[in-house]
Order: sequence, then C-alpha cells, then structure tokens
Amino acid sequence: MSWRTLEEHAPELAAFGARRLVGPGVAYLATTDVTGAPRVHPVTPILAPGHLFVFMEPTSPKAHDLERGSRYALHCAVEDEDGGGGEFRLRGPARRVHDDLERTLAAAHASYEPTESYVLFELLVDDAFSTVYEDGTPVRQRWRLAA
Repeated sequence: MSWRTLEEHAPELAAFGARRLVGPGVAYLATTDVTGAPRVHPVTPILAPGHLFVFMEPTSPKAHDLERGSRYALHCAVEDEDGGGGEFRLRGPARRVHDDLERTLAAAHASYEPTESYVLFELLVDDAFSTVYEDGTPVRQRWRLAA
C-alpha cells in the first residue's frame, strides 16, 4: 500500500514518520542480496502527497535488490545514542516507477536535484513502527496492513 494508506489508517504515526524521515540526515534502507544476506544503504527519502519515494543510481546494489523483489526495511536516523527524537521504521515491498508524472512529482519534492540517470522506486508500506522515549521509558506505536 502507498504512504497514503498509512496516512489514512494511522495519521499520527504517519505524521511522526514524516518528521523523522524528512529533514537533516539520512535514513537507512535495508535490502537483501541474491544469497539472502542483508545490506544497509543510506538514502534520502522523499515524501510527496500520498507517496514515499527514493531515487538511486541504476547500478546501485539496492536498486538491483529492489528490482529482484527484495522487500525493504527503512529506519530513520536518531539524534543521539539515547534515541533522541524517536525511532521510526517501515517495511514492505518496493515498486519501480516508470511513469513520468510520478517521477516529476518525486523530483519536485526532493531536497536535492535528482539526475536523469537515477531510477525511482516507491516504497510501499505494509508495516510501520515507532518508538519514543518518555522519561527513559519506550512508548511504541505500530500499524500493520491487515492480511
């Protein structure tokens, strides 16, 4: 499901995730290679109305993993070793974007100028999770796509 589905079903969690994923720093995208071994890649997520996108080099291992059907996990950066700002994690499949209008939408909301050679993926969401720390106690929220 698209980012819009998360916004519709868990608006507070989606708003928290938007704050944690977009801004200074990078997020970390995990994929698996052909042997099933995990890989972690820094990425700059792009939130556009109803969508979560990532651009990448066409030769990137993460692009190959996603093209092959590897599911992903995306985790925001935290501000400090105490989990400052809170944690936000997503999981799901990714969809390669070929549509020029969607590419234009993603580029318009990017914090940088994507090159023409970059490939674009929409990160679809079937699981979202957050943790914030209140007086050292973790407070968690979770949303999952119904099976």
